[in-house]
Amino acid sequence: MNREEIIDGLVQLGEIMRSAAKEEHFQIHWKISPVQYERLQSVINRQFHLNGWFTKDSVQQSLEAHGEMLERSVLEQFVADYEFASEPKKVAVIMAGNLPLVGFHDFMCVLLAGHRIMAKLSSDDQTLLPELTAILESIDARFSERITIVKDILKGMNAVIATGSDNTLKYFEEYFGKYPHIFRRNRTSVAVLEGTETKEEIHELGKDIFQYFGLGCRNVSHILLPEGFDLARFFEGIFAYGEIIHHHKYANNYDYNRAVHLLNQIPVLENGFLLLKESKELHSALAMLHYHFYASPLEVEQYLTEHRENIQVIIGKDFVPFGKAQTPEITDFADNVDTMLFLNEI
Repeated sequence: MNREEIIDGLVQLGEIMRSAAKEEHFQIHWKISPVQYERLQSVINRQFHLNGWFTKDSVQQSLEAHGEMLERSVLEQFVADYEFASEPKKVAVIMAGNLPLVGFHDFMCVLLAGHRIMAKLSSDDQTLLPELTAILESIDARFSERITIVKDILKGMNAVIATGSDNTLKYFEEYFGKYPHIFRRNRTSVAVLEGTETKEEIHELGKDIFQYFGLGCRNVSHILLPEGFDLARFFEGIFAYGEIIHHHKYANNYDYNRAVHLLNQIPVLENGFLLLKESKELHSALAMLHYHFYASPLEVEQYLTEHRENIQVIIGKDFVPFGKAQTPEITDFADNVDTMLFLNEI
């Protein structure tokens, strides 16, 4: 397959993903059957039973966000500065499972670079990507030569892209360090408030905090506030997200962290669905948000510089807009490492 043919397939896959996310009707021009489209809808609907964090809304949000990257004009502009491999290499991609389809960008990049992907799926997300792969193979059977879902031990690869926790990083290094690689570990995101934010902007910040229940590296876990900022304004702005506490797994985390802090007499603020703790620590527990006050822009700059290697996204008026943390552009590479450039240099 050449790049144009791969783009053709991804473009139609993107259309199907966006339609499935919106629960739209089957389109006759798709190169898949109505039964296959119904099966995709069924896979979406049953994710919650396989992984309690993967609600229908979360899966649909992920499908739509990734599907929007697969517009023809977006893909063509994206690949314009990169070469297409004349001799395809086998690239193992070890995927995380904290969010639905969290490894899809790597999957797409390997194909667009002209290589063959060996996808090792997380036990928490084992059915979505195989279903999308089956759709791609129905669109063009030659994708079966480019995509392998690996269930056993990875072997025979030429390069590795692996995403995991800080704990798994040492295992990546031990087992795959001899290959050309990208290894990713724990990161999180922060928000910087100036104090002039409107209620609507703080509401959008709530999306950055609560979307996907706060499980992603692009979710905000820490906010920097100007001295004198009234936290009541923050609580008022995020009030609309209170329904999240009705999700049992999120509620369990909220109750547990609340109890731990009360028992240890560690002061926290709470509103019934979010714990707010004053701390300069970057990472916060699930259902909790850290915050600290700053006196000058220099303090903000120093904090961001100090934690640069552990921050994925910065949200704020001078940074990524409020509400856009989980809708990255196709060029927003994880950890700011250009995946396409890496794939070109294998």
